[in-house]
Parts: sequence; C-alpha cells; structure tokens
Amino acid sequence: MLTQLLTWIPTSAAPRLKAGLSGMPRAFWALWVGTLVNRIGTMVQPFFALYLTSGRGFSTAVAGTLLTVFAVGMLFSQLIAGWLADRFGRRATLLGGMLTSAALMVAIALSSSLYAFAVELFLLGLAIDVYRPASTALVADLIPERDRTRAYGLLFWAVNLGYTAGVLIGGALVALGFSTLFWVNSATCAAFGLLVWFAVDDRAAPPAPAPTGPDGSTAGSGFGAVLRDRVMCAFILITGGYAFVYMQTMSTLPLAMRADGLSPAAFGTAMAVNGVVISVVQPLAVGRLSRANPNRVLTVGMVLVGLGFGLNALASSVFGYSLTTVLWSLGEIAFTGASAATAVALAPPHLRGRYSGAYGFAWSLGGLPAPVVGAWLLDHGSAALWLTCAAIGLLAAVAQLLLGPAVARRITAPAPTTTPTPAAVD
Repeated sequence: MLTQLLTWIPTSAAPRLKAGLSGMPRAFWALWVGTLVNRIGTMVQPFFALYLTSGRGFSTAVAGTLLTVFAVGMLFSQLIAGWLADRFGRRATLLGGMLTSAALMVAIALSSSLYAFAVELFLLGLAIDVYRPASTALVADLIPERDRTRAYGLLFWAVNLGYTAGVLIGGALVALGFSTLFWVNSATCAAFGLLVWFAVDDRAAPPAPAPTGPDGSTAGSGFGAVLRDRVMCAFILITGGYAFVYMQTMSTLPLAMRADGLSPAAFGTAMAVNGVVISVVQPLAVGRLSRANPNRVLTVGMVLVGLGFGLNALASSVFGYSLTTVLWSLGEIAFTGASAATAVALAPPHLRGRYSGAYGFAWSLGGLPAPVVGAWLLDHGSAALWLTCAAIGLLAAVAQLLLGPAVARRITAPAPTTTPTPAAVD
C-alpha cells in the first residue's frame, strides 16, 4: 500500500523498507492512517500553557494548576480505557474516546470561566488517551504475534510523523488565534474515531472469551488478574523506569540546555533530530527488529536511552546535544514496538485491553514524577540529573534482561482452554 509512495528510496534500502511495510492487513493500515491524521491534529497539548496564559490571561500558577488537573485525568485514562476495550470492544471504545475528546476540545475553545476550564480539562485528560489501549488491543486481535513488534513500530512511526507535522502546523495556525487549534484538533479526533469505526471490522478477529470453570463461572477477568501477574507487574515497573528517563525530554532537557547558555531554538533542533532519526530509521528497522529476540531488543533499547541521556552530562553545545539525541532516539525506536508487543503477549486474550491499559499506566507511573524529581536533581547540577538517568536506564535494562526468561516462558506456554457454558452449547 505505502510502498508505492516511496519509490524515491535508494535501491539498497528499498527491500528492507518493503519488508517492513508488507504483509499487514487493510484494517491495520486504516488504523495507521487514522493514527497519523489524529497526531497531525495534535496541536493543542504543546500549546496548552501558552493558551492558558496568553490566550486566556490566567497566571502561571493557575495555568500550572489547570495542567495538573489535566495530568490527573490522564493518569486514570488508560486504566479506564483498558476496561472499556475489553467490556465494550475496541472500536466502540476508540470511537467513544475520540468523539468525547472532539466535543471537549470545542467546549474548551468556547469556555471562559476557571471552573469550566478545570472540569473540561480533567474530562479531556480522561478521554484523550482512551484510544491507546483500544488501539494496542486491536492490533493484537488483528495481527499474528510474529508481526506485532513490527505493527507497533509502524504505529509509533505514524505517531512521530503526525506529531512533528502537528507541532509545525500548530505553530503556524496560532497566528489565526488559539481557538483555531482546538477546532482543528477536534476535527482530527472525530475523523480518527469515525475512520476506525467504518474501516476496521474487528468482528473478523474478536477477542477470545474469558476462560470459564466447570460451573460456568468466569475467573480472572478484572484488573485483579493484572495485579496478580507478577511478570506483568515487574514489566510495568521496568517500563515506568524507562518512562521516567524518557520524559526528561519534555521537562528538564530544555532547562539543562538553557543552563548551558543555549537558546530555545537549540532545544528545537535537538527535537528535530529526534523526529528525523525516527522518521528515517523506524520504517527501515521494523522488519529486523521484529525478527530479533524481543527481550534483547528491549534491553538494548533501554541501554541506548540510558547512555544517551547520561552523555548529556558531557554535552554543552547544539552539536553535542544532537549527538546524544541520536543515541537515545535509536533506543526509543528499539523499545517502543517491542514493549507494546510484550505487554499484549503477556495478556490472556480476554484481558488484552486491561493489560494494554496497565502498560499505558506504566508511562504515567514514571512520567508524573519525572518533572519534579528531574528538576530537583538539576538543581544539584546537570551531572546529578543525567548520571541518575543513566543509572535508571541501565538498571531497567538489567531488570529486563533478568525478566526475559519468565516472559519467554509465558509467551510459549499453551493458552488455557475455554469451557463453554451450557447456554453456549448448540
């Protein structure tokens, strides 16, 4: 499908690119296009702080409080969405989350009171990431296990391409007024939900029903099953450690670069390097990464991210920070697809939504303390911050390496059989 659009790729890279893009069902590409469209429209979040202060005249303290309310909503978003995806289906959950987000975008654009902003931002935080567990579980339903790392890698590619374009377009549209961003973001949210609803038939690969006992009762069908899964809980903690390190890009990295006498444009350059590396390398690497041992891919990814952030302690120029960005960007490419595939591989088929939600929650678990703890470390010197990031990244890699055999045993173990209830017998 997409290979026809990439005839300009050098001949030496064309076979690898074709291998990375081929073999995916039409439903996956509909999800991919919807993700791309949605991320292109994601132009509100990067400008939230400016909108609340410059656009609505709130003080910095009030804006910070409102953004915290939004973050609290996001904390619970994916856990709730995981339950919804298992209970009501992937498409319905994704459509509901996207349409709700679209409506809230419009409501925020039209609101003027502080109370309304607080309520709407909290609800938007709850709704805006509902699509993630639904999308992750949907891929697991539609794609065989051998191709899931590749599928999640391609979705990550779409997210990166769309987000990069969205920030650039959003920066231009701000000149027309901040409310324009909300209307455009609302339209792309609705477009994503409707595209998946009409173009993806998840009935062709429905999630398996929960295993039942001899008396027809269903066991292990809630989040309690996730909490009792020691392997998954360990993986959540490891992912949280990775998220803590990675989230420094959005909090302390620009502050550290400013402390080195660099302008905001220098931070923009580093982020542009991240976008270019992922945009170019991701589609070329997904095929090879999907064939590699996932535990090794995860371990290498965490090592590269840990080292990349750790070497920021030696950087002081745009060139130096760009080099470290290349390193941790390569680690990001390795980690992202393999981690999502591991989370759903650990999940019983009837709990893929909840496991995907728990995997998303792991990012909040590491991401929420990242700005506060990172800033505290930076106050004690940039070396304290970046060496701590390196230590956390390397410890997470060691933990993943040790967890790998348990994950492999779980993935290769035979699935439990499902005993039909009397009502289900013809």
